[in-house]
Amino acid sequence: MLDQGTPPQSRSHPAPATPGFGARLMRRKPVERLVAEGGQGEGGTLRRSLGLWQLTMISIGATLGTGIFVVLGEAVPKAGPAVTLSFVIAGLTALFSALSYAELAGTIPVAGSSYSYAYATMGELIAWVCGWCLVLEYGVSVAAVAVGWGQYLNELLDGTIGVTIPAALSAPPGDGGIFNLPALIVVLLAMAFLLGGARESARANTIMVVVKIAALLLFCLIGIQGFRSGNYADFMPLGMAGVSAAGATLFFSYIGFDAASTAGEEAKNAQRDLPRAIMLSLVIVTALYVVVAAVAVGAKPWQRFNDSEAALAQIMKDVTGQTFWGTLLAACAVIAIASVVLTVLYGQTRILFAMSRDGLVPKVFSRVHPKTGTPRANTLIVSVFCGVLAAAIPLGQLADATSIGTLFAFALVNIAVVVLRRTRPHMPRTFRVPLSPVLPALGFGFCVWMMGSLSAVTWAVFGVWMAVGLVFYFVYGHRRSRLAAADSAVPAVTAEK
Repeated sequence: MLDQGTPPQSRSHPAPATPGFGARLMRRKPVERLVAEGGQGEGGTLRRSLGLWQLTMISIGATLGTGIFVVLGEAVPKAGPAVTLSFVIAGLTALFSALSYAELAGTIPVAGSSYSYAYATMGELIAWVCGWCLVLEYGVSVAAVAVGWGQYLNELLDGTIGVTIPAALSAPPGDGGIFNLPALIVVLLAMAFLLGGARESARANTIMVVVKIAALLLFCLIGIQGFRSGNYADFMPLGMAGVSAAGATLFFSYIGFDAASTAGEEAKNAQRDLPRAIMLSLVIVTALYVVVAAVAVGAKPWQRFNDSEAALAQIMKDVTGQTFWGTLLAACAVIAIASVVLTVLYGQTRILFAMSRDGLVPKVFSRVHPKTGTPRANTLIVSVFCGVLAAAIPLGQLADATSIGTLFAFALVNIAVVVLRRTRPHMPRTFRVPLSPVLPALGFGFCVWMMGSLSAVTWAVFGVWMAVGLVFYFVYGHRRSRLAAADSAVPAVTAEK
């Protein structure tokens, strides 16, 4: 006998059960929805103004600079002359991941980069973890790059007007200073460009990229004159462990090739141009890195690098016996490293834009200014945070922390490309990873191997960072997620019927 108090509609169409806790953590955002929401923010939309040339320059601008101008001085003492091999290993690791990035960027052309790819393939919790790693990759690397910029600025000032910024104001605590003022200044300058709009920022970046490539080619032409084959006599003095450790540090040099993927919602033809920009930029950067590193070690014994953060400028001075060439390179490096700050800061703001649109971080990060078409509040908040971080923390600690966050995110991208191939095999793809799943598996393996080469201190910092991120997700993002709101709305709508 039927219960007379139960409406017929409810008996024939029972309300679906609310997803359980585990199911909510694994909820995925459909690819079609990700693409449909492209460019949409609070109060406005991002403007599609970037072509293949600008996208390639964004990736080169975000990648080429710090690793060769700054981190080389830290990597050579770990590997000796075999640092060139370390660059190749780091480049191969980046290449495998770049292939996966290229396929996903052409398939899911949105601003969130690997965060969005993980959301579409592995669920919300993994997407959050990936996004939190990207904050470490982009936000912290802005700070690390800014630290190196201050070192070259001092070289430039010393060679031109004979003065330098006092150590108390040009180095963070722990490196003999109180506050790194130049690092803060370069971040604020980049912020000013970004507030003007994506197209204007891309133009400024293109000019700076041309300058940095010219500077590295000039270094090779002059540095080769001081080349001594004897500097390569003991090629691998610290063994393969040293090569691996240097490679893990130098992976920091490749961070940024994926920056084009963060511009997916501002590209004119994202599906066609994003894969091309990612691969083209990585090829150019790797070739320059290996050649410059080979010349640098050939021109200066590896034992004398002693963690110099302006190594290339010092080599130019030693080879020529004149301060002019070192000063010129320092001037180019000031411009080059500034472009890294500009493009990486851009990538960070766009990733937070995507996460905010999904409800996982506050809405302020997805507000778009109607006149400039940029997330103005987002840019201001991120710039101030990165500037203060750069002014207070030494370069080495920042570089290693950035590397481990990036490697973790890249590992997830290699998994995501395989998952999407299995779950959505017939989706249109403008680029496909060859020999899948073999190459994505190699990319994943290389990332894990290089993470294992990092120090216990770096792992401890990473563990604390991830713990803080998970607390934030469960306290804020898990409850405010737009997918969570959609799940809770379904039973309510059904009950009304």
